Amino acid sequence: MSYQFGTELKQVQDRINQFLANQFEKIDSYNAPLRDAMKYGLLLGGKRVRPFLVYATGKMLGAEMSALDYAAAAIESIHAYSLIHDDLPAMDNDELRRGQPTCHIAFDEATAILAGDALLNEAVNVIIKTKVPDELKISLLATLYQASGINGMILGQALDMEYETKLATRDQLDLIHHHKTGDLISAAMKMGALIANPDDQKTWVEIGYKIGLAFQIQDDVLDVVGDSSLLGKKVGSDQVNHKSTYVTLMG
Repeated sequence: MSYQFGTELKQVQDRINQFLANQFEKIDSYNAPLRDAMKYGLLLGGKRVRPFLVYATGKMLGAEMSALDYAAAAIESIHAYSLIHDDLPAMDNDELRRGQPTCHIAFDEATAILAGDALLNEAVNVIIKTKVPDELKISLLATLYQASGINGMILGQALDMEYETKLATRDQLDLIHHHKTGDLISAAMKMGALIANPDDQKTWVEIGYKIGLAFQIQDDVLDVVGDSSLLGKKVGSDQVNHKSTYVTLMG
């Protein structure tokens, strides 16, 4: 029987969405809109590429789906926080995400900042709940936060902003997106592999970087030729924000 990617992706989307929704049942922000803003930023659509890669890698190497749920949820929480902060006026100043108003438009800037901060921190709690040995939890946390922190995604975002009014070279552009996009996608594959406990992590890390680079190139192209109604976000924002992209470099 042939592999049906669309079917597999839909199953993963349904699974991780339900798992994430269940996690929010235990969060109480009392009268503050914090929990609602977190849910809005995390559960309002999304392709779930990173959770899919956690599940796909782990499952391929023999891990049970239930053992992969927490890692998949943690990495999607990190991704959602980064999008909420990316959309803020001080960053990309976007008003549309996944076809809906961005978090700071739907709520307010302060609530959006706090919702992003909360999702970043909640990823730790999710990993801690994983039913694996403590040593593996530490490895998962180290992988996730190395990929999302100052040596990973945040570095990529800082470099991306640094080159907003400059034309980056190919090497500089590769460096930006190696960190901004590739690190987290690579971490998703490594976390799935860690849970399955294979001997070699390097292969999955490298594959993740290649996927991340391809993902970013397509995203840059779609920002020029895409349709906002299909993409769920405003096209042309890279040009408005004077971003260095693969399109500005190569056409």
